[in-house]
Amino acid sequence: MSVATVDRSAFGHWWLKWRFHLSALVVLVPAALTPLYFRQVAMDSGASGLGAREIGERTVGPWKVRIAEFDLLPPQVQGPAGPVKTFTLAMTGAAVSEVRAAYVKIGKPRSLRAAGAIFFGAPYRQVAGLAVPERTSPDAEVWLTLEGWDGSMHQAALKLGEASPVTVNWLNAQGGAKP
Repeated sequence: MSVATVDRSAFGHWWLKWRFHLSALVVLVPAALTPLYFRQVAMDSGASGLGAREIGERTVGPWKVRIAEFDLLPPQVQGPAGPVKTFTLAMTGAAVSEVRAAYVKIGKPRSLRAAGAIFFGAPYRQVAGLAVPERTSPDAEVWLTLEGWDGSMHQAALKLGEASPVTVNWLNAQGGAKP
């Protein structure tokens, strides 16, 4: 009885030699990324605050809300919507039961129909994507609009530099407002 010898290719030889090391990478890479994953889960669930940078509590008419930047990145291009910056909002006190909807927009809204991006989610943690046109002036204002269940509408403004310094830097790098 004869035993046939198998002539292995170069790849086959490499694979037999290094498969243990590659399987160790399959275990180590996810283990290295686990802290990042848990940090993101904590932020998404609200356990580590509203976002990466809390702007603070604001009074909008009779209600109080807390607002934050979700991340410290410049606005990200979202297809046809253009550059979008994500903000989070939390209702406090009576606003939880009295506010029907919350909106955010750059520039003062003309009416409730043009109030901007709507915040969605539970009253204690809502998210909205604020469209930031590239022609926006770095000294523009971000307007919060709250609509009550009784039909009332209240608005408050804050400077874009106060709401998102990263966005102002991004606008300055883009060339600011264009004619």
